[in-house]
Amino acid sequence: RIEKRMIEAAEQCERTALPELQPIVRLEKLLADWPQDRTLFFCDERGGAPAAAAMAAHLGPAAILIGPEGGFDDGENAAIRALAQAVPVSLGPRILRAETAAISAVALWMGTVGDWCD
Repeated sequence: RIEKRMIEAAEQCERTALPELQPIVRLEKLLADWPQDRTLFFCDERGGAPAAAAMAAHLGPAAILIGPEGGFDDGENAAIRALAQAVPVSLGPRILRAETAAISAVALWMGTVGDWCD
């Protein structure tokens, strides 16, 4: 469903490249296999740096991690934060649905370091 929306949005705005949507994997595997040179912006409802400021400060290859409805449990949150490449970010004071959070985070990234800032 998300991929379909990404394609429709890209067609609407005449964008020729899509964000990369990866298959679902267990969190432990994602963290264990995370590339050393890629920032992981962790959208954490418990708090973090304002997303736009953090994204502007960490240029280069990156990905955005959105949690499940209800958020990550304490152990998952700690494991993500323990990853050196993880940058906890806040999307603001509102609780967002997972798909809305993903769209919001990508929009912030595009507005900060993407082609929206040209």
